[in-house]
Amino acid sequence: MIWQIIFRNILRNKKNSLVIFLLITLITALFFIGNSLIGQTNAGLKKTYIDSLTADVVIQKNSDMSMNLFGANSPVIDNYVTIPVLPAYDNILELISTETGVQRHTSQVSGRAALKIPDISTRDEPVLICGVEPESYFACFPGISVEEGRFIQPGEYGAMITAERAERLEKETGTRPGIGIPLVFTSAGYTGFKIREVPLVGIYRYQNPGQFMNEIVIADPQTVRVLLSVQVATAPAMDTPLLPTDLNIFFSGPGIDEEEPEEYPEEFTPEKLGDFLNSFNTETTEAEGDLSGGDWNFILLRLKEGISPAVFIRNLNRRLMPFDAYASGWRTAAGTSAIMMLLVQTFFNIGGFLVSIAGIIVVINILLISVFRRTREIGSLRAMGASDSYIRLLIMGENCFIAFIGGITGVAAGSLFLRLINAMNIEIPNTLVASLLGGPVLYIGFLPLTALTSFCIALFLGAAASVYPVETAVRIDPITAVQEG
Repeated sequence: MIWQIIFRNILRNKKNSLVIFLLITLITALFFIGNSLIGQTNAGLKKTYIDSLTADVVIQKNSDMSMNLFGANSPVIDNYVTIPVLPAYDNILELISTETGVQRHTSQVSGRAALKIPDISTRDEPVLICGVEPESYFACFPGISVEEGRFIQPGEYGAMITAERAERLEKETGTRPGIGIPLVFTSAGYTGFKIREVPLVGIYRYQNPGQFMNEIVIADPQTVRVLLSVQVATAPAMDTPLLPTDLNIFFSGPGIDEEEPEEYPEEFTPEKLGDFLNSFNTETTEAEGDLSGGDWNFILLRLKEGISPAVFIRNLNRRLMPFDAYASGWRTAAGTSAIMMLLVQTFFNIGGFLVSIAGIIVVINILLISVFRRTREIGSLRAMGASDSYIRLLIMGENCFIAFIGGITGVAAGSLFLRLINAMNIEIPNTLVASLLGGPVLYIGFLPLTALTSFCIALFLGAAASVYPVETAVRIDPITAVQEG
């Protein structure tokens, strides 16, 4: 009975019902289209970085600030931050071997340096340099392909540059970098300048290069360690003097400052020097466990299909606590470009929320006008014994039904719009935008979760806009309503 009255009232108030329907449909469609585009961008970024740079999970040393693979995620202090060496490397590798969700893993040491190619240019270019384990690194990242030369081999000194860098240098100088030419890397730190020269062994390309990925140079790990002064994690924090403080001992001898010893000391050997230097790496007690091993900044993990990265990271971090390390996802490891996309989505949804508030206000006004016009009808129902809950259900049902139809129509209209865009096969000339959207051709897929969220927002708009008009209708006095009618 009540649904017949609801349908009749909707048809009797066609103009008001149509305005509410179109408003909710428009808000739903805009929310669906916008979040579908942002969702596609997030999916494209995720695939780009996981397949080419960050993998699913990154393990690094605990730090007071958020770190990516090449520095801090705070642009203001990024140039002043040194990436810490991962402690307990061997222990963490042993821990990873017990994790059934890990498909592959590799290690990386990385930072910044200046690159000069003497055979082509005398200009130093800032680069992001990445020292990798050749045996496992390239197997972890199917998004990296070789265009010229080959991948770095285990135990080899060499470096690889991106095809984009090679093409740019060829355009600027007229000469394309050839395999085997020397690459000169320079870095500066508190220990002074470091210069390393290694041959170019390969030119590679990222399948979908991100914002900064074309600036990356892949090199052997030892070259990167030398450039960045990377030391084993348990090395002493303070500098150890190689010479004694009292230099007089070099000039002392029998008959000068001391007596002839009864027994001569043991003969000096390189092994004894090694034992002497290793004696300083004893800061960790037996109770704390052995936290030595490895001079890497990161361990990168590829997870098996069906494994939730969020759940995996949460469980892994509990096991990493004793080793002064923690795990993070691809977005944190990728840096500001991926984090900014999350902020863009947040700001878009905030804007959508404000638009929804404006829509609710408009719908409230329309419903109030409708309620005032139906004062006699509502008063008559009250006089006939209709309860407050019945009146509430009547008014709420009308608006929620319109919102229900508007939500379905909005999602359907948004899906139709996306299909039309995809059918146009729009090519994306900008490589950065192409990497954000996951390919050189614009394609925005249907996201069920976004569609469901958009539909729920439509229902929320209908329900929220009905609250005040419903309470106004409930307060109508039956006798006064009949007299005014």
